[in-house]
Amino acid sequence: MIAVALFELIIFFHEGGHFITAKKSGIKVNEFALGMGPKLFGFTKGETTYSFRLFPIGGYCAMEGEDEDSENPRAFNNAKIWKRMIVIIAGAVMNILFGLVLMMITLLPQEQFASTTVAEFSPSSFTAVTGLQAGDKIVKINDYAVNTSTDFSFALYTLPVSEVDGSELSIYKEDCAFDLYVRATELVDEDTTEEQNSALVKSLQTAQTEIAKADSKDSAYKVFSEYYNSLADILGKEHAEEIPEIEERETRQRYRTDMTVIRDGEKVDLQNVDLLTLKKSADDDTPQLQIDFFIEPIEKNIGTLLQQTFASTVSVVRMVWGSLIGLIKGQFSLNDMSGPVGIASAITEVAGESLRTSGFGSAVNSIVYIMMVITINLGVVNMLPFPALDGGRFLMLLIEWIFRKPVPRRVESVINTIGLVLLLGLSAVIAVKDVWKLFSGG
Repeated sequence: MIAVALFELIIFFHEGGHFITAKKSGIKVNEFALGMGPKLFGFTKGETTYSFRLFPIGGYCAMEGEDEDSENPRAFNNAKIWKRMIVIIAGAVMNILFGLVLMMITLLPQEQFASTTVAEFSPSSFTAVTGLQAGDKIVKINDYAVNTSTDFSFALYTLPVSEVDGSELSIYKEDCAFDLYVRATELVDEDTTEEQNSALVKSLQTAQTEIAKADSKDSAYKVFSEYYNSLADILGKEHAEEIPEIEERETRQRYRTDMTVIRDGEKVDLQNVDLLTLKKSADDDTPQLQIDFFIEPIEKNIGTLLQQTFASTVSVVRMVWGSLIGLIKGQFSLNDMSGPVGIASAITEVAGESLRTSGFGSAVNSIVYIMMVITINLGVVNMLPFPALDGGRFLMLLIEWIFRKPVPRRVESVINTIGLVLLLGLSAVIAVKDVWKLFSGG
């Protein structure tokens, strides 16, 4: 129920954008409705009826002369074209502005913000031996510009997994570094002190640096051999009777990407940087990507709060566009799309998990974040130049402005009807899919 109310709140802001600009433009608004279908209750104030309708899956702002010609001088069709354009785009603009506010709310509790600059590497890092260095500021991943941590996350977590040549030097170096990490975890026990743990991490990071510089498998293995028993020395443990060989296989699964970084003030292009790729579990070989380095924090103050709010909102807009392009290219499928049922389910699930693991404040913040993504998504998608969407209507007005003549009402009506039928069909398919996932536990 809460999820439904939050979804309708987003619709309220969207339709409210149309409503306010219509009123300010002198256009008559016949009805402002939340929900669709039969009217549950409502009231009339002035010339406008305000109503709540049965199905909480949307809303509308019905203006005089919007869908048919009207002789009323205050009808939408008789308003100046620039006013009509403003009214049409106002819903999307209001969604983005609401998204800005929600983004700031999600950022306020944070003690500091995430940058895109590498601070240091984890002891099990792949990236440390395949090109990335501490101090690198990541500005591009696979041709996707990275300006914020949101860009960074979206670019990485939309990477496809690749089958790569298991005999590559880079793979061999990854295995050398990772096997040293495994050796360290085997040596650590309940008697290991914090000082010894810190010394182990430092030793592993030093080994990573040396392995990264290796120009052959022999030189990489030499570093591996030297550090294999030195890790035991740190903990006062016995040396291994024999240094193990590095296992090589024909192919490996890797999340591999090209990156552009700023290093010492200059742009550097890195090819074939591998991300830490692990199995989902001992019984499931599904590859899982893990970020294997830490990033530098950004100090929180009023200036950085405002900067991060605007920059992160722009990043979410880009993320929505990137997702739409990915859908067209086949990178995402219908199964990745959700309607009101799926959104409500997601809000409930995320809120429940956050409440269970992190407390009430975290649950609220998670809900606000999802709302922020949804409202920006609604604003962006609604401005697509597709019939029946605001973007399609805006395109019609743009044609009228260019040719100084409106698109014939009958033609516009047919186009919008076709678009509406297609949208309703897609919505129905997504709704059935969401309901099936909900009851099947998918």
